[in-house]
Formats: sequence, structure tokens, C-alpha cells
Amino acid sequence: RTGVGCDQFIVMEPAENDVAADVFMRIHNADGGEVDACGNATRCVAALLMKEGARGPVRIQTGAGILIAEDAPGDAVSVDMGRPGLGWRDVPLAAEADTLHLELAAGPLSDPAAASMGNPHCVFFVDDLDAIPIEELGPGLEHHTLFPERANIGVAQIIDDSTMRLRVWERGVGLTLACGTGACAAAVSAHRRGLTGRRVKVQVDGGSLAIDWRADDHVIMTGPAAISFTGSLAADLFA
Repeated sequence: RTGVGCDQFIVMEPAENDVAADVFMRIHNADGGEVDACGNATRCVAALLMKEGARGPVRIQTGAGILIAEDAPGDAVSVDMGRPGLGWRDVPLAAEADTLHLELAAGPLSDPAAASMGNPHCVFFVDDLDAIPIEELGPGLEHHTLFPERANIGVAQIIDDSTMRLRVWERGVGLTLACGTGACAAAVSAHRRGLTGRRVKVQVDGGSLAIDWRADDHVIMTGPAAISFTGSLAADLFA
């Protein structure tokens, strides 16, 4: 009930001829910039393809590589988001640093972890998520010189060893109701710090996601996908 709008605008295009994929997913942020990864969009695209008759695992080509999605119990969709990038060059950072403990602070936030899930993430852990003014702190952190490609800024509160709350200031978007890659990055970072197990329920403002960082290093994200409206866009919008 928030009207027609978006955090990301997704265009489904034919996959490249030499790539074994069902579709190419092009991702534009709300500010118009193109990015390589969006976990929630991947689930939505997979759900649409399966509704149209695609059988078995769906292969979705993105700027970050091929992502494989399939049906999950309860009208959910699971996506193999691949392996997290945990080196400073993987994120990327502007200089060599320990991605588990970055020397970065803003207001009440400090000591974040960083990871890449096809896009750069910086995750802060706090005791009281509701006390953090993310709208005020997010823009400066997104554009900090430590992040040459900017960064998605996550703030997480650990509930127990299998549950966390998360809010994300998304680069090029702002404060978002949900961020699939952000949930993956937060779950990976929490486990690396010994705060949770490898399977975590991540509660975001728009719902919840189940994240499983498997022993083979792949991160599996499972959550719902729902159609809120259908319609047509005027051709001159694409001029």
C-alpha cells in the first residue's frame, strides 16, 4: 500500500547467446544507476519465470554472475547467492583492512564488518536498532572514502543465535524495507563474529528472510515473492 514506486527497477532481457541462463536481469537503483546484484529482485524474477511455466531450477544471469533459484515450501523462493567476498579487494575497500573489524565510526555506530554479495556491504551490530538514526547516518557512510564503489549500510541487532533484526541504507536508494544481499551479508558477518549460527532468520521492515551459509561457502536466501500490481509503462519513459 505504498503506491507504484520502487527501490530497484528491473528489466528482464534475453540472456547472452553464449550463457546458459533463462534470462538476463538488468538492475537499476531508484537514482538511475545500474548495479550488479539484488537478492530480492532475483527472487521476484524467478517467481515470475516459474509462474510462466519454467520448470526446475531457474538460471538468472546478472552482472555478478549466474544465480540459481527454485521453489521452496510455503510459496517461497530460494536463491543460491553464491560465495561471499570477504577480502578487502572483494568488497571492495579503498585500502587494505580487516573486513571483520573496520576502523569506521559515525555517531553511535562503530566497528563494522564488510562483505560483498555481488555488491558492497558494511554491517554494524548494535544493541538497540530502534535507537539508531539510520536516515541521518546512512548517506555519509554510503559515500565514505573507504568505499570506492559506495556501500550498502546495514545495522543489525542480534535477537538470539538464529535470529536478527536488520535495517539497510541502500546505496542509490536510501532506507529500504528489505535488502536481500544485505540480509546475506549481515548473516555472514554475524557468524564470522561468533554471534549466530550459519542459519539465521533475518527480520527486516518488509518481512523476513531465511539465510543459510552452507558448509560449501554458498549463501542460500529464502523468502516470499508477491505481485502487488501489473500494468504498462509508456514508451516515452524509456527515451
